[in-house]
Amino acid sequence: MAHSTRNTQASFEYQGLRALFINCTLKRSPEISNTQGVITLSAHLMREQGVHVEVIRAIDHDIATGVYPDMTEHGWATDAWPALFDKVAAADILVIGGPIWLGDNSSVTKRIIERLYAMSGEYNDKGQYVYYGKVGGAIITGNEDGVKHCASNILYSLQHIGYTIPPAADSGWIGEIGPGPSYLDAGSGGPENEFTNRNTTFMTWNLMHLAAILKANRGIPAYGNLRQEWDAGERFGFEPNPEYR
Repeated sequence: MAHSTRNTQASFEYQGLRALFINCTLKRSPEISNTQGVITLSAHLMREQGVHVEVIRAIDHDIATGVYPDMTEHGWATDAWPALFDKVAAADILVIGGPIWLGDNSSVTKRIIERLYAMSGEYNDKGQYVYYGKVGGAIITGNEDGVKHCASNILYSLQHIGYTIPPAADSGWIGEIGPGPSYLDAGSGGPENEFTNRNTTFMTWNLMHLAAILKANRGIPAYGNLRQEWDAGERFGFEPNPEYR
């Protein structure tokens, strides 16, 4: 039985949403990034729905290595992360995109996740961890197997620090395993790939849908997840080992 989706998007408001894509390619601008090719598909679809979209190529910025909010306080001469974090904090949607190297996420991807983790002890205006009420996704490209492994690492990391992950929140493209054409190379078949285009479309809409739902409902309810209240003695109904009383 066919199901019509005509007019159903009218019940959602996307124009107030902000999305940030962080491209974790190893290539500095203006060198061509194949990851950017897939990011562009998702970003375009969001912009068409009125979402404010910004794309950052992480390697173009002097982001220090570490797990503290500002690494200049821990021996580094410079650190671009605190300024970039302002963009992360303002975004309702965060998508981390990057390549596969040796079957895993790039070193730049790992650094971004570590710096996101560094800020995860901050709080939002409801007293929850700072990423509560935001949604996350992942985009992966490469010439070797590992799309699901790399995406699962990113999505697990994002949910662990507080992001909400919608269904089908990842998209990727890999060419023939081994040396061969990359996504944007002529004749690669990447831009025409049905699987990638479908997954990118579903991911993008699911990110927007969930972000709109959360924004309309003021995020995740602020009960049972407040660290400062837990530290003060509140237990939100939790009873240790109730069967052994």
